[in-house]
Amino acid sequence: MSRFQVVSGKGGTGKTTVAAALALALATEGKRTLLVEVEGRQGIAQLFETESLPYEERKIAVAPGGGEVYALAIDAERALLDYLQMFYKLGSAGRALKKLGAIDFATTIAPGVRDVLLTGKACEAVRRKDKQNQYVYDYVIMDAPPTGRITRFLNVNDEVAGLARIGPIHNQAQAVMRVLKSPETAVHLVTLLEEMPVQETADGIAELRAAELPVGRVIVNMVRPHLLDEDTLRTAVGGRRKEIAKALTRAGVTGSAGLVRPLVEQAAEHAQRVELEREQRAVLADLELPGYELPLIDEGMDPAGLYDLATELRKQGVGEGAGQGVGT
Repeated sequence: MSRFQVVSGKGGTGKTTVAAALALALATEGKRTLLVEVEGRQGIAQLFETESLPYEERKIAVAPGGGEVYALAIDAERALLDYLQMFYKLGSAGRALKKLGAIDFATTIAPGVRDVLLTGKACEAVRRKDKQNQYVYDYVIMDAPPTGRITRFLNVNDEVAGLARIGPIHNQAQAVMRVLKSPETAVHLVTLLEEMPVQETADGIAELRAAELPVGRVIVNMVRPHLLDEDTLRTAVGGRRKEIAKALTRAGVTGSAGLVRPLVEQAAEHAQRVELEREQRAVLADLELPGYELPLIDEGMDPAGLYDLATELRKQGVGEGAGQGVGT
């Protein structure tokens, strides 16, 4: 499995939740993962019910088997200060620029540079090794921007080409793209079994492929169970109320006549949803990508729910060695 897992998806599909569950699943059996946030929403801290993440890597969870999940909220301004110190040794001068507002100005007027800084910090964590020449993190998972912006966000080399054709910024963008376009990286898209998220997922995959960025898996989130078998669904769609009324009477249900209408209406709505989901599954199947499915958790998401989703991902093969990544 690729060491850098980028998770995107249309707003409302639960991409942050999926990224967090993926980090937990990959940390099972003693692995160490880093969960990275780049949008400044502190969504990871909220999910794990911890205090806001600072601009530093902090352990936020322990996975089954003793694995560890660390998290980092990448701030573009702080990343630029790191960059200035790394390449220009500005030190206190860089901090003075921040006080003057120059750092905020630079990251605002040059969004391409901002994306280089954000992706560059994550890629540095992917490549980082300890004194024993071992990777510090087995996996880095990024909670990335939504599907509509993901290709432009990741394709930073093109973004900065007109801004810096030579020099440190250019070299940094080149280094980032070497990681992003390598087998080390997989970009996963999260969707629901609904028309708009599925269409945006299909469009996003086409854009990623056109940019030669490595598409990983389609992760279908919040999958609701099918409550009726095929025969019952056909009965519901057909509106065969008399048959339902007779069945209720035979079952000894009193006042069955008054129950028929609401039961039929609910069954018909369920049958319609099942049919719509089938149509969307067919669209996803045409994308010819492997995928995962995660169930809807009715009680709302909390750390216990994240562990449940991580267990489900493990059941579906997450973390079981190579061959789970791009194009497999």
